Amino acid sequence: MILTSEEILNANAKSGIWGRNTLDTLFRRAASKHPDRIALCDASDRLEWTGGAPRQLTYRQADEEISRIAGFFAAVGLSADNVVGLHAPNTADSVITFLAALRAGLVVAPLPLHWRRRDVVKALTRAGAKALVAGDRAENQKIADDARETAAELFSLRFVFGIGNEVPDGLVDIASVLSEMNGEDLPPPDLRRDKNPADHVATLTWSRSTSGEPLPVARSHNHWLAAGFMPFLETGLAEEAKILSPYPLTGMVGIGAGLVPWLMTGGELHLHHPTALRTLADHADRIEADYILCPGALVAALERKLNTAEGKIVSVWSGNAPHPAPLTTNRALYDLHVADEFAMIALSRGASALPRAIPSGPVGAPSGADNPPVLVEVGIDDETLPNTLKVRGPMVAGCPWPASKVHIPCDKAGYVDTLVPVRRAENGITGLGIPGKAAPGAGPLQLLDSLYSSFPGLTDAAAFLVEDAILGARLYAALVPERGTLLDTEGFFAYLDAEGVGLAEIPNRVLSLPAIPRADGGKVDRDALAARIHKLRAAVA
Repeated sequence: MILTSEEILNANAKSGIWGRNTLDTLFRRAASKHPDRIALCDASDRLEWTGGAPRQLTYRQADEEISRIAGFFAAVGLSADNVVGLHAPNTADSVITFLAALRAGLVVAPLPLHWRRRDVVKALTRAGAKALVAGDRAENQKIADDARETAAELFSLRFVFGIGNEVPDGLVDIASVLSEMNGEDLPPPDLRRDKNPADHVATLTWSRSTSGEPLPVARSHNHWLAAGFMPFLETGLAEEAKILSPYPLTGMVGIGAGLVPWLMTGGELHLHHPTALRTLADHADRIEADYILCPGALVAALERKLNTAEGKIVSVWSGNAPHPAPLTTNRALYDLHVADEFAMIALSRGASALPRAIPSGPVGAPSGADNPPVLVEVGIDDETLPNTLKVRGPMVAGCPWPASKVHIPCDKAGYVDTLVPVRRAENGITGLGIPGKAAPGAGPLQLLDSLYSSFPGLTDAAAFLVEDAILGARLYAALVPERGTLLDTEGFFAYLDAEGVGLAEIPNRVLSLPAIPRADGGKVDRDALAARIHKLRAAVA
């Protein structure tokens, strides 16, 4: 399925950035050149947070498994451009399944790991999904059990598959099926595409509409390659690079800054599940990582914990990240500014202790080169308050998904308004998003206010963020019980769980108050709420 207009197809092809290579083409090329090279490695602590022992696969082994699963998808009746949801943690099984779906010509709709059944059902409905692949669990979250309930609620799903070692009844265990059949029984489908195969949609990743509903962003293989070129070229990644990613394949960072650069280098992709900063540093030291993805708020702490002097750190800044603190280091450091699911800009930090400002206009990589290939054009919507980021170019997907009724906002010049606020200075854009205004992975805090206040027995409620040295920020809830009653904290959390609320929307702690502090006009004073927590911490200390 090609959604991009002929005009944009021709312009991007003429620029030389878009070509005919698909993500699967890059993998096949690496597997053909270096079949015995290590391709994928699970984290050594995999069993602690999901089912199955850690796996390490060569390109030959991974290629064979990808082909068999692609053949399995075709054998059960899934055909080109069918959408398959993928809700699984950051493991080799997930990467293999992702690539197998692409080899079968399917459109992969990876789902954020913190999503629960409510959001999964909405997203799969908007995507028009025919199948769902679920990992068995992620820590205490029983993903596969939720998938079984999703299938009972969403009758349009034809198949629900499970990966991992703890797949419950009701799901088709892919590993068990493959163990009973040899490679000749499940040949990969003979996929023949109209026109350029790299222009066909590869994935649906997820933003949110202004009302908080899941918004599918359809990306072709060429979109992803243009996105991947940004960190690949800016960091100067060499062949056989060892890439360490704590981001699952659910969006711009995990796919665009993890999977795609790995495919471009033909190196090793080491998968990590973030449980503690110490484990990420130990993992990087153990494998002698060449390239480490890390949330921006944690980079200073990670840099202090690393023993190896090598390894490029890619500091990831999303729309709700706190303001960066100055950091002076001799290590190669790069900043990756992520504009939701629409674009990302990579800039080397160089000798500066703070990230460089994002320039308006064309942005290419590597940023220090003369006339680098332009991967995105940056603009600012001055008509909104606060001003928001606009983007267009080879990595920007702005076409609506046919099965969805929610459209992506685009102007006549072809810019997509990401709705991500910008922080500005004289030298350019200093950051994306306004810290403290949105919960990571859960959207605007005002939406959470409404969710929390719907719990019976409350007269008011507000969500707010508190800065945290480890996570960057933690979500809290201030709750006002009815006069003369005590707050039922256990009942509140049970209510959120029963409603299928996403894990990112569940507060770390709750604060019982007689009233929510508000400014003139009734706006919640979230800074005052955060200050209360800081005072409580200081009193305890």
